[in-house]
Amino acid sequence: MALSGASNYKAETVEAEVEIKSNSGKLFKLISNQHHDVPKASSDNVHDVAVHEGDWETSGSVKLWKYTLDGNVETLKEKVEIDEANKLVSLTALEGSHVLEKYKSCKIIFQVTPKSEGGLVKITLGYQRLNENDPPPHKYLRFLVNVIQDIDAHLLKE
Repeated sequence: MALSGASNYKAETVEAEVEIKSNSGKLFKLISNQHHDVPKASSDNVHDVAVHEGDWETSGSVKLWKYTLDGNVETLKEKVEIDEANKLVSLTALEGSHVLEKYKSCKIIFQVTPKSEGGLVKITLGYQRLNENDPPPHKYLRFLVNVIQDIDAHLLKE
């Protein structure tokens, strides 16, 4: 796992890359339109995902997530956009406890790159700080890395 960051106060990003051993197509399907399976794959982190608007499979649908980060239960309402051709999934935060208390905006982008065996998942977390003294959202990035690793391990057991 590699972490890096770029900062210019207006729009910032932190990134990580996760090598996966499972089938990259199955992992992309799970993170793009099978969100209901994420709590089963990463039960220590994600407790529930529900459709708020739309459905499980369509870009523009809105989901409500319940998860635990650093011992605290948080919620996030997000809008999903799916780019099948580029194996890209983006989740834009609309409402949520904790994350939107420190950041004006938050967008998570997963890009899955297949390899002959397994693949690579690049996670980009774009954000805007509300206060310049707030730290970059590295804890959220680590959380997302853990979820992808859990999903990878879950898919390897299938």
